[in-house]
Amino acid sequence: MMRANKSFLKNSARALSGGLIFALFFSAMTVTPYAYSQYSLKAGGANVGVKSGDQTAQEEKPQSNEESGGVSLNFSSGSGSPEEGYEAGNETVHETANEPVHEAVSTTNRIVDYVYAGPVALSGKNFAEAEAAIEQYISGLRQVEITLVSVDGNTSSVTAGQMGIFWKNPEILNEALLLGNSGNIIARYKTLKDLEHEPQVFPIELSCDKEKVRSLVEAEGEKYNIPPVNPRVRRENGAFTVLQEGSDGYEVDVDASVKTIMKAMDDFTGEPEKIELTVAATKARGTEEDFAMMKDVLGAYHTSFSSSSADRSGNVKNGTKLINGTMLYPGDQFSVYQAVSPFTEENGYFLAGSYANGLVVESLGGGICQVSSTLYNAVLRAELQVDERHNHSMIVTYVDLSSDAAISGTEKDFKFTNNLDNPIYIEGYTTDSKEVYFTIYGVETRPQNRSVSFESVEISKTEAEGVNIVADNSQPVGYMHSQSAHTGYVGELWKVVKTDGVETERTQINRSTYKMVPKTVAVGTKADDASISEMVRAAIASGDLDTVKGTIANLEAAARGEAVIAPVPTPEEQMAAIAAAMAAQTAVPAEAPAPADNGSGEAQ
Repeated sequence: MMRANKSFLKNSARALSGGLIFALFFSAMTVTPYAYSQYSLKAGGANVGVKSGDQTAQEEKPQSNEESGGVSLNFSSGSGSPEEGYEAGNETVHETANEPVHEAVSTTNRIVDYVYAGPVALSGKNFAEAEAAIEQYISGLRQVEITLVSVDGNTSSVTAGQMGIFWKNPEILNEALLLGNSGNIIARYKTLKDLEHEPQVFPIELSCDKEKVRSLVEAEGEKYNIPPVNPRVRRENGAFTVLQEGSDGYEVDVDASVKTIMKAMDDFTGEPEKIELTVAATKARGTEEDFAMMKDVLGAYHTSFSSSSADRSGNVKNGTKLINGTMLYPGDQFSVYQAVSPFTEENGYFLAGSYANGLVVESLGGGICQVSSTLYNAVLRAELQVDERHNHSMIVTYVDLSSDAAISGTEKDFKFTNNLDNPIYIEGYTTDSKEVYFTIYGVETRPQNRSVSFESVEISKTEAEGVNIVADNSQPVGYMHSQSAHTGYVGELWKVVKTDGVETERTQINRSTYKMVPKTVAVGTKADDASISEMVRAAIASGDLDTVKGTIANLEAAARGEAVIAPVPTPEEQMAAIAAAMAAQTAVPAEAPAPADNGSGEAQ
């Protein structure tokens, strides 16, 4: 009995020691289910092969009774040459004697139970399914409303999708797939049991497209910014009088607001949000001290409009009045077109002559270019920064060659910037003797022994030749109106700087080309009888003014029942005349243009 008990205790000890070694061995291993390794354990007289992969467990026969009575452990990696590999997930791993077993994730594996990404359950899903589930969740978040609070409490509603919300930590899927699917069997078992008690929740980290956020913030500023209002002043008797006090403005601080939104969306929970944008005060500019300093004349110029009609004179006076009193602070840009437009009767304009397509036509605001040209010369003498200036298509006479500044809608504008360190004030007025004056006041910082003047240089001159005959279908047959020819020029304007009377600098300011335009005769072609209109058009197409005059004389005589002075051309003769004219000219003269809709130039 005692011998039997001893035998039982001995065998129990062996079994216990073998189980302990078995547990310690596997708990020390970190081999994935994909490792190609073989292990053999000898306990209680039996060899048990333990392996992963496709190998089967084998029993090893004990070499002796002595061996069968002990406990031993043997293992080896691989069953072939070191170059052979095994598949792990979507890749093949090759092991060598010095390399650790590779741990990989298969995208076809399933995520174990009790695993979440934020509120999204991932259990039982493979990589693609889990990714789709999270993307579906993100798609729902894109519809959530975000309220932006900007200037003066104004609000706008946008969606998270408009902000370009996206998922920025997709690597959590790899971690989720590894959880409970990697490590040794004991570690995996422990992980699975732990998850039953405390599920694993991977956080979904969100962010937004910074450029989309910036665009939204800038749009908020455009809608709700309140610009500051600078004091309105007037210069009288050599001093400035404040007509209206200034007031501060408020605007969205774009950079700071973008940072606020990006931080708020990093912590986005999927619930509607209200985000307050950063609003900064913008101070009104101009103080009594500034006005007191602005007593120096920086540049001045005047021109005469004594030959102008009453309507053109009215336009010059009106444009000058609209510019008078302009205050420009350092860095401010001034646009003449913006200051004097729109060219409407309600804005004080009359119909007067302007240049259009080589002709002088009637347009609202005709004469405004004399205003801009006079101001241009004052700006040059103040040595302010000229940003945009265009010469007229044809020569003007109220300023020197290349000293003009044309205005024609937004295509031709005169713009300049106050590039000085102090504010400037523009004073403009007209006199009873029909002269227009512009003076620019500021703080003079240029040396007293320095002077600036300007020289206009004629580079070339092209005399007008021939006659240009155009059809005017707005006027009746018999109407003829002539416009004088315009000589073509190429000119340059030069700035000359002298110190103590000695020239120290000569700079070209601009180079201007003015086209040559021959004498132009507009001939009316409007008639109830279409054949009469065609006869006049045929005469115009000949390009010969005498033919046009003869045709009109014959038509007028026929209308009075008198004998014609010259034979009226037949339709065939008219067509022949047209063909001859087309052969002699590059193109048939165009129709007389309709009146321009703004002051695009000056009549001569």
